Amino acid sequence: MLILAAIPLGNPGDASTRLKEHIEAARYVAAEDSRRFARLCQDLGIHHQAKVISFFEGNENERLEGLIEILEAGNDLLVVTDAGMPGISDPGYRLAREAVARDIPIHVLPGPSAVTTALLLSGLPTDSFCFDGFPPRTSGARLTWFEARADEERTIIIFEAPHRLIESLQDMKSALGADRRVAICREMTKTYEEVARGSIAEIIVWAESKEILGEITIVIEGFNPALREYNNEELVARVMVREAAGEPRKEAIAAVAKETGVGKRAVFDAMVQSKSSSKPENK
Repeated sequence: MLILAAIPLGNPGDASTRLKEHIEAARYVAAEDSRRFARLCQDLGIHHQAKVISFFEGNENERLEGLIEILEAGNDLLVVTDAGMPGISDPGYRLAREAVARDIPIHVLPGPSAVTTALLLSGLPTDSFCFDGFPPRTSGARLTWFEARADEERTIIIFEAPHRLIESLQDMKSALGADRRVAICREMTKTYEEVARGSIAEIIVWAESKEILGEITIVIEGFNPALREYNNEELVARVMVREAAGEPRKEAIAAVAKETGVGKRAVFDAMVQSKSSSKPENK
């Protein structure tokens, strides 16, 4: 059986009893960092007799077949990362996918998650959210990445490395606007846990005023459609698309007004203005 185990984000007191029992009973452990796994066991006051296999982003693909062989030989394999849940922007997903393909049972030991912990700390809406992992590392690709999420109405949760935080925030500002609210959650559950909340512009000032260290999760306010502005050309184009599909103009105007949040009168006036401007001038 493949066992994916959630590891404390920082405070060892968050480790579940089941996690401790599985570590002590394990014969094989795939760990993102063997030294950090040893430190976790020390902090938990437990001992293991397992063979610990290094399993991180850089060697994930080359380790897969060997780990599958362990499972197909009838052994349990416990997978742990440095913090949080395996497979969430950490090694584990590809192994789980391969296990499913080979009908190997999968078991999950639930527990701490940086994604949901940061979401609750942020104070931003929790009813609908998405997780998008790490943004691209290069500025151009990162800006395009944020621009593609500019109209995302759900709360967005991402990870970022501390040495790229300011550059990432600057690209975020360019793509989403200076007033979009964000929360930076740093070193969650650890001694120096810190949460900074504010507009993107305010958080950039905060980030530039200090040295940023540790694990960082960013929570971004979703886009509010009511704040979107439409010019007359855009409104007319939307009405014309509906008319071309056979919808009567009155109904098309009402539908466009509803989907854009613009008053029906404003949409109607845009259509009238468009019709007037399209008439040839009398000479």
